[in-house]
Amino acid sequence: MFISEHFKVLDIPENSTLEEIKKAYRKKAREYHPDVNHSPDAIEKFIKVTEAYDFLITNYDRLLSGEREFLRAMEEWKKYRQDRTRQRAQYYARKSYSNFRNSKFYKSTRILNGSSIIFNFGIAVMVCIYTVAGYIIRLKDTSPDSEKPSIFSFALLLALSIILFTVSFGYLKAYMKSRKKKKKK
Repeated sequence: MFISEHFKVLDIPENSTLEEIKKAYRKKAREYHPDVNHSPDAIEKFIKVTEAYDFLITNYDRLLSGEREFLRAMEEWKKYRQDRTRQRAQYYARKSYSNFRNSKFYKSTRILNGSSIIFNFGIAVMVCIYTVAGYIIRLKDTSPDSEKPSIFSFALLLALSIILFTVSFGYLKAYMKSRKKKKKK
């Protein structure tokens, strides 16, 4: 199987990001899971999608290196992981779709992870607070050998911390919204 075939199985372009690969896998896993799709070839398609996803995630960094590196990764894949991935996919195919969604494997495909989003939001708040507090402390410093803080560096740090805060707040808001949708279901 060539690299393009792995991406084709997930219906994504070859220059896809990790997030796009994870999102495509979640969509295809839902589409082909035997608990949801009752066609006779659903199990085989589900296994193929899971193999493609596992291969792309495991070798993502190597795939960017070119065709030669891909061939080496493919050989190692066949040698060590392909059978294990097929067994895992068959195991998940036998489970109900709701049990599959609660598995660690499926949860690893989530883009919005609650703990990391909350951690990033906390870091953003701390950076904002330390930027403002540090500037105020430096302004109040009356020792004769200390120089006044640069307004440019303060403005730059404040702008960066506000951008970080805004982005992390946006992710936190999206995460909270997705949690509410899940609770309604």
